[in-house]
Amino acid sequence: MNAFSLALRNLLRNRRRSLTTLLAMMIGVSAILLFGGYSRNINLGLQTDFVRGSGHLQIQHTDYFLYGSGNPAAYGIADYPRIIATLQNDPVLAPMLTVVTPRLSLGGIAGNFDAGVSRTVFGAGVDIAGQNAMLQWNDYDFPGVAKTSPLTGSRSDAAVIGTGVARVLQLCEPLQVQNCPGAQRRETDGAAAPADITALSAQEQPQAERSASRTAIELLAANAHGAPNVARLNVIKAEAMGVKEYDDMAVQLHLQQAQRLIYGQDAPKVTAIVLQLKHTGQMPAARARLTELLAGPLKGMPLEVHDFATLNPQYGQITGMFAAILGFIAILIGAIVLFTVSNTMSMAVVERTVEIGTLRALGLRRSGIRRLFVCEGALLGAVGALCGIVLALLVAYAVNHSGLTWLPPGNVDPVPLTIRVWGEPAMIGRTALGLMLVATLSAWWPARRAAKLNIVDALRHV
Repeated sequence: MNAFSLALRNLLRNRRRSLTTLLAMMIGVSAILLFGGYSRNINLGLQTDFVRGSGHLQIQHTDYFLYGSGNPAAYGIADYPRIIATLQNDPVLAPMLTVVTPRLSLGGIAGNFDAGVSRTVFGAGVDIAGQNAMLQWNDYDFPGVAKTSPLTGSRSDAAVIGTGVARVLQLCEPLQVQNCPGAQRRETDGAAAPADITALSAQEQPQAERSASRTAIELLAANAHGAPNVARLNVIKAEAMGVKEYDDMAVQLHLQQAQRLIYGQDAPKVTAIVLQLKHTGQMPAARARLTELLAGPLKGMPLEVHDFATLNPQYGQITGMFAAILGFIAILIGAIVLFTVSNTMSMAVVERTVEIGTLRALGLRRSGIRRLFVCEGALLGAVGALCGIVLALLVAYAVNHSGLTWLPPGNVDPVPLTIRVWGEPAMIGRTALGLMLVATLSAWWPARRAAKLNIVDALRHV
């Protein structure tokens, strides 16, 4: 305690130099915390988007993740209602769940025969109630109102497509899609769909739901037996998906419509059972319980479990990039603090050489001299960290309430710019501890040199 008291007095003796050092440390700490809070916000924002879209965990047919995109129908999960009921009624898993919903992925060709155009697409049949429930997940309290699926309340033949699909199929005008080139109609303009396509579509679509809308398209896909099948869909909206490759291929339709297209009169299946949990931290426990269920009540079914990070590899790539940038910034600022504190302590040793000699002559051991300067470095680090934390909190508060917006990766609408410093005690603690450690180590070498001064030479120093 006496050493820290003396260290404080010595720092106050040269206030200008001490304040300059503290200012550098404050800026360094606040820079690390602000970028760390920004990076944390991106991490949680991406996580929220992926969890809303694909859940925390998905149960899929074995090997569907590796090979299923080429032929989704071959990897369908049979008797999926029983699996869903088992999950919802499990006493261990049920308290963790917010949503359990099925999904059917499919590939095919979408055509607008009135315009004579078509393109390959990747479709998803979703349960609308389950999809809307997933979109409400907001465990990290992001500002804004959660969206609902455009298919809510629509007929069973309704579909939503990406804006890229709408442009290729020349549906820009009725769907009000921007940045579309002028329609280049072929000589078959106005011709009806081929008779065989029309017949296939008529077989699968109830008479009451057949659409003659300007936004009607035909979706051709191979059914579970490999034969072609067609569904006539009424596109009710073109929606930007945030990623161009997906925007150019996306088609979303009702689950029952997708099942009729792929499985016809056979027993319907799905390609995934999506599980959304109350909290992301419950994933290890939920996955362990799913493993037990797959080895117990659901034994014999060729199923496997994947988490959202595996299903969306870009999540790990983006968060890893920001983590690397934060680490680089921390190392750079740590080096600046190291040399700043070391320079301050070295100058203090030179200026107080006679004082050091006097203390040694009065009987203070070399360890006492080292302890005195190390305590000064640690005290500088503690005060600098505290001031830097306060500065970072003030700047973060100002940014969070400034009304600024930005466009995160994969989003189509701007979101409020927020920096998460308050509420991140682990990040604050690591940063403060790291700065104090660097400041202490920076003072150690000048302290060691001060302790080695010869008493007589120190007393004669001018």
